[in-house]
Amino acid sequence: MDDNDSRIKNLGGGSLLIAWQLKGKRVLIVGGGEVASQRIESILTADAYITVLSPAKGLHPRTKRFIELRNDRITFHDRHFQGQEELDDKDMVLTALDDNELSRRIAEMSRERRIPVNAADIPDLCDFYFGAQIRDGPLQIMISTNGNGPRMASLIKTRLQAGLSGAEGEAIIKVGQLRNKLKERAPGVGGQLGRERMKWMTSLCNTWEMEDFTLLDEAMIDKLLDEGWNTGKRVPKADEMGIHRTKTKPSSTSSAIPILLPTIAFVAGAITATLFISYRGRT
Repeated sequence: MDDNDSRIKNLGGGSLLIAWQLKGKRVLIVGGGEVASQRIESILTADAYITVLSPAKGLHPRTKRFIELRNDRITFHDRHFQGQEELDDKDMVLTALDDNELSRRIAEMSRERRIPVNAADIPDLCDFYFGAQIRDGPLQIMISTNGNGPRMASLIKTRLQAGLSGAEGEAIIKVGQLRNKLKERAPGVGGQLGRERMKWMTSLCNTWEMEDFTLLDEAMIDKLLDEGWNTGKRVPKADEMGIHRTKTKPSSTSSAIPILLPTIAFVAGAITATLFISYRGRT
């Protein structure tokens, strides 16, 4: 048995890490404390609509501020969870309560309706976990310990963050703009043309430095497509596009980063694929 066979036989014990699309979905958060405020921030990032159930006197200052500033997305009810009817029309349920028994009952009700549920600090009740996250524009990196050690996830996040330049989010935005313009010139889904587009974009991303992409403007993108894709699908060098970066001195932390780069590359690459999971269709 070779190493790959051994790896395949030992697969298991983890979670499916996905970029869950919640835009326009309805999420119920039961609780108003500090953990609830963290959940609200995570869900707001995904452009969902949030209903918060909690007595007003139990609201954490940060939770209260979210409710005040984002009433376009958050509906607040000054009351405790009252029963099954609270789950009507909800696409996700999150509990952030000190009352474990109530969390358990809410989780059971949610499962009966096939609504995905997360109960803070009770891993066995969770259909999914909230990991530590790094966010830079469209870039999101999640670190999960599968409920074993949230503090460890936070420490790993800090280490990974030190290995990022800060240019990644802007670079991804510019690559997205380039990709959209390429699709306008070479429209179509799949097939030979789709494979050629992917090959050209992959070669470009492998050839240019991350910071090169941040300097692209609309005129440069057009020039890149004219002199690259439209000219035998060649991959021009960045300086041919008029991009000249100022070299910066490596930071003092750079010597500690090489062992982290494969992890960063793997995670960042995985989350660039946006997946939609239809949970209600689960059997």
